[in-house]
Amino acid sequence: MTSFRSRLLFALVSLIVSVLICLGLLLGQLFKDFYLEAMNKRVEKEAKIIALLLEHETIDMIRPQLKEMSETLSSRITVLDNRERTLLDTGRIAHISDDDHEKIVRDILHSKKNKELSIIEEKHDVYYYIVPFSKNGQEAGYVILSSPVNSLKKVNQQIWGVLISSLGTALIVIILLGLKIADQYMKPIEAATKVAFELARGNYKARVYETRSDETGMLSHSINILARNLQEMSKVQEMQTDRLHTLIENVGSGLILIDSRGYINLVNRTYKEIFHIRPEEYLYRLYNEAFAHKEIVKLVDEIFMKEVKVRKQLVLTVDIERKHFEVYGAPIIGTNDEWKGIVLVFHDITELKKLEQMRKDFVANVSHELKTPITSIKGFAETLLDGAMKDERALEHFLSIILKESERLQSLIQDLLDLSKIEQQGFQLQLETINLFQLLKEVIMMFHGKAAEKDIDLQLNVSQPIYINGDSNRLKQVLINLITNALTYTPQGGRVEVSVEDQNEEVLIHVKDTGIGIDEKEIPRIFERFYRVDKARSRNSGGTGLGLAIVKHLVEAHHGYITVKSQVGKGTTFTVHFPKEQ
Repeated sequence: MTSFRSRLLFALVSLIVSVLICLGLLLGQLFKDFYLEAMNKRVEKEAKIIALLLEHETIDMIRPQLKEMSETLSSRITVLDNRERTLLDTGRIAHISDDDHEKIVRDILHSKKNKELSIIEEKHDVYYYIVPFSKNGQEAGYVILSSPVNSLKKVNQQIWGVLISSLGTALIVIILLGLKIADQYMKPIEAATKVAFELARGNYKARVYETRSDETGMLSHSINILARNLQEMSKVQEMQTDRLHTLIENVGSGLILIDSRGYINLVNRTYKEIFHIRPEEYLYRLYNEAFAHKEIVKLVDEIFMKEVKVRKQLVLTVDIERKHFEVYGAPIIGTNDEWKGIVLVFHDITELKKLEQMRKDFVANVSHELKTPITSIKGFAETLLDGAMKDERALEHFLSIILKESERLQSLIQDLLDLSKIEQQGFQLQLETINLFQLLKEVIMMFHGKAAEKDIDLQLNVSQPIYINGDSNRLKQVLINLITNALTYTPQGGRVEVSVEDQNEEVLIHVKDTGIGIDEKEIPRIFERFYRVDKARSRNSGGTGLGLAIVKHLVEAHHGYITVKSQVGKGTTFTVHFPKEQ
């Protein structure tokens, strides 16, 4: 802004100086011409007066007066007769000699055709005024007044001195007034310009100090209104940007934006977490170079070629896991049908596919589990109706089998009902303070007979009473399932031990056996419904395959979790972790 002020002042001063110089030259020339004309007229009148004196008086009579007049007028007076002979010469005044003076005068007279008129000539910095005079009506000669130019130059210098001093004073006054006016009007403009630069940089808090009510004040007021509006718009835009960024980053699906040239411009956090990538692997790279899966590249190619929305289900390998995705791709078209790029949305439907498969497996398993006892009951009932009921021994044997299969069917249905009830959202525990030692003692007493039948050493190791908050009935159900499995899969002469471990933040219940053990590959699946490690033995033992699934849900309902350690042929240890504070 300083340069603008300098340019403005320079232009103003240049204009003023130019105007004043032109005005000075014009006035100087006018004053010079005016003075010269006035001087010529004065000298001409003086020469005519001398000519009038000569017409009525002789030269000898007026000679002293003419010399006195020459000294007064600072001019050389020369009188010639009609034959151009010198009658009177007051003497040399200028730098011109007498001979040169006579020669110049005669040259002037000879160059003029009409000698009856006054003659004014300038020769060698001397003005010559020649006026004819007559006597008795006849031409008698000429009166020549020669005046040096020095007096005129002196007057001209005085004129220029007065003009320069007056115009210089006027220039100084005008410049000072211009500086004051420029400063008065430029300061608000400079302040408004600085605020405009700050607004252009994005600093919408900048304001102009409003002090005047004229046009500059209106400019400052308008700039402040603009700044406030921009600040409000910036706040709204920042809020919308933050909301959009938060939405994009935290949406549950992977999101990718590809521009019209095929370069990836945006990858949200969900996509990075799903595919385990770093941003630099994708951002600002061509999609066919960034995507490792050919299926995605083909999908993007199809959208680029056809410019239509595409929805496909893809099975992609991520690290060592195969995941199912529903991919939605759509072209981004601007308001003027301008192609701006493509948006890709990746919905991870792996869990849905797993749930769908689990549902199918569950239906198949339930059907299979129900089919066996129902087939047995139906077959033995038909056998009895065909005549076997008359044989008392066969009747008793068949009825006992039917009863056993009915109990197995009832147990299966009851487990299904319990599992369904536990998984419902409205399921609630009846929480109370429970003495684990007393609870475990009651459960162990229930299994003494079964343990004795298989000659299994069943022990309870609890050193002191330990209290937790929980549902006693549901905890009994958990312990009964775990101890039942331990006794079932432990061979004759084995050992089952139940112990409690009190830690700082949780209580651990260990159910350890010396049974057949579980293979490490099968441990992650033992809590699935109807999954059996040893299918033949578990089915013959009357198990439904739902016990551990029920145990897992009940433990999680108590905000705990269950872990398993097992070695094939050496035994298994189930550990239930209950938090002390719920």
